Amino acid sequence: MSCLITMSQKELHRLELIQRVRGRSLTVVEAAALLRLSRSQVHRLLQAYDLAGADGLVSKKRGRPSNRRHSEDFRNLVLDLVREHYADFGPTLAAEKLLERHRIAVSKE
Repeated sequence: MSCLITMSQKELHRLELIQRVRGRSLTVVEAAALLRLSRSQVHRLLQAYDLAGADGLVSKKRGRPSNRRHSEDFRNLVLDLVREHYADFGPTLAAEKLLERHRIAVSKE
């Protein structure tokens, strides 16, 4: 049974290089230089590829919420303040005004 694996461009590039290492057309040291990783990390990628195939190279964090996310209540409070007071502001100025007037520190993103 085949399954569909979604990979980013970076992961596809890793897969190609790992396959070349397994095919002996590229050394681990060369792959490490091309991927800008340590030799040890390339060996870990090779091990993951051997155990799980291409799926082993896909980020395990994909689809999971960030550990640094704000609570839903905080997010709603900030969005309400921006809509009410700073609707015509850009993101940078809105973040500055939230800090200045409401003592709420958020990034401009």
